[in-house]
Amino acid sequence: MIFSKIAPLPTHRYVLVDSNFTHKTPRGLVEGMWVGVTSIPGRAWGINVILRDGGALYRNLPPHSIRFNTENFGWTIQQAQLWDCYSYHFTIVQSPILRGLRMQAKVRNEYHTGEYLFHVTHVDDGWSDSPDQDKEFYFIKLDNGRLTIQPTNRITFIDASFIVNDNLPELKLSDTIYSCE
Repeated sequence: MIFSKIAPLPTHRYVLVDSNFTHKTPRGLVEGMWVGVTSIPGRAWGINVILRDGGALYRNLPPHSIRFNTENFGWTIQQAQLWDCYSYHFTIVQSPILRGLRMQAKVRNEYHTGEYLFHVTHVDDGWSDSPDQDKEFYFIKLDNGRLTIQPTNRITFIDASFIVNDNLPELKLSDTIYSCE
């Protein structure tokens, strides 16, 4: 399904929200249910949550405003996401094969491990039609309790039953359009 601007998550997630982003009088972390995402070109992904206290739907939180545990350390928007959104139109995929699979993500210049949640790709724009510009955004619940959203060239999957080593070969950029006619 193709969404315009907002979409529901494949499955909701319980998160903690930094109330500095939501309340006139901040009160630390508040409980929320992450229910959707928003894509606006030139902006970070928006995180849409229902706040447990009062039930308000709060939209367009930046991805560094949520966490999955109470551990408190600095996490910037640049660590939470590498590329801004570039279209209003996108699709969300939660691969049943990848769901819950362990991952490694390169976040700036550090490697973090975590769990695959889902991935998103923009559609119906010039960048998506160009193989060397098209991106998929992988939403990853990191072991440090934070969210990161990384493109495919900054992630690897961890699956001891299939992957034979962790020496990633140098891969070339996919920049060719193939056609059989």
